[in-house]
Amino acid sequence: MKDKVVDLFSNSNSRVASATGHQVKFYAGFNYVKLKKDKNGNKFIKENLLNYAEKCHYMVTVMREIDGETVLYSYDVPNADLFKFMKSFEENTLDGVIIEIEKYFPEGLA
Repeated sequence: MKDKVVDLFSNSNSRVASATGHQVKFYAGFNYVKLKKDKNGNKFIKENLLNYAEKCHYMVTVMREIDGETVLYSYDVPNADLFKFMKSFEENTLDGVIIEIEKYFPEGLA
């Protein structure tokens, strides 16, 4: 689904609406697309999405300048803590520039 959403935002609104049936909208300073069904045409099931989210982790790569050198820090952030992690930048608990956020499933999850 990630590729589909990225593709949606790379096109113009009129082409997206006619080609996919989805319209890119704007709210609270961000573009978004609302999806009601998965790529197979099935409605989303809340419990399945919550179970999926619970298992997700994010590798957040942050760039910092330390002693005149550019360094990268990679944080393993569980899905449940992602908003807390992001807020720590706003509160200046953490600093730096977020370079990448990549979703993954830790090994050992079956």
